[in-house]
Amino acid sequence: MAAEVSENPLAVSMMGLLTGGWVAQAVGVAARLKIADRLASGPRSAGDIARAVGAHPPTLHRLLRALSDVGVVQEREDGLFSATPLGDLLRSDVPSLRGYALLTCSSFHREAWSALEHSVRTGEPAFAHVHGQELFDHLRDTPADGAVLNEAMIALSGEFIAPVVAACDFEPGQTIVDVGGGHGVVLAEILAANPGTRGVLYDLPGVIADAEDGPLRTALAESRCRMIAGTFFESVPSGCDTYVLCHIVHDWDDDRAVRILANCREAMRPDSRLLLGEGLLHEGPNPSRMKWLDLEMLVMTCGGLQRTQSQYEDLFQRAGLRPTGIPAQGPTFSVLEARPA
Repeated sequence: MAAEVSENPLAVSMMGLLTGGWVAQAVGVAARLKIADRLASGPRSAGDIARAVGAHPPTLHRLLRALSDVGVVQEREDGLFSATPLGDLLRSDVPSLRGYALLTCSSFHREAWSALEHSVRTGEPAFAHVHGQELFDHLRDTPADGAVLNEAMIALSGEFIAPVVAACDFEPGQTIVDVGGGHGVVLAEILAANPGTRGVLYDLPGVIADAEDGPLRTALAESRCRMIAGTFFESVPSGCDTYVLCHIVHDWDDDRAVRILANCREAMRPDSRLLLGEGLLHEGPNPSRMKWLDLEMLVMTCGGLQRTQSQYEDLFQRAGLRPTGIPAQGPTFSVLEARPA
């Protein structure tokens, strides 16, 4: 009879932490191979899936059985693999988090995180240290990486940010400007949830050029939306009712964040309002995903960080805005409101 030996639970927990990066890479590969798409029609064998996605059958089986342990697929007693609700969040044919999974396994993102120690020792962004230029300059010069990040932001916006912002009160007849709105996921949700409103998508020329076939195509066809190209570091469209900035300000240091907000303030009428959608970093030791997103800002951006509510309110005041509350709040993201001071 074999002797039973108990494991050190702390060592088991630490091994789970140390191998967390392996899990992220495995999930990312599953997303890239569109395994969830292949399982949407029913259970399949590893060999069948491998032939469909162009993979080595025995090796894909090894990946699938590992993913089954974390709930991304289900390994059945008959040897087939089936879809799970968690794994469905990697599908490419429905709104999902697949874009974010592709970001986590991309080389430009992974290489930046490998230099986290450099950031911790110096306070400097790891991305610029590894790639030789700031993130947004790199994305401009490397369109393929820019497309990966854009898909990740679409995924994040659709799952976490857009529903929270759409829950804010928008009166019929209002014109809403989505500042730095990407392909318009958030603005599309606002317009769909608030009939009678109109929208303006404002972003860089290259982004606007790619946005016409995106989430706003229905609003564009109904003449409820228009697109304007520009940079929020110089100006934003003036004279509108509501200015929305979602997941924008956390990318920048305080001075550049104030510049963005001040340009919005200059464009606003006295009765306009600004809605800032961000994940709030709470004071104290309570666990929060925002602490990890804060490290993402440290690694990837040049001075970006997650902020507390009071820190955002300080930025508002520096930009000539008056904080007026939190009109909508979700488990992950919140909306802060400000009006001209």
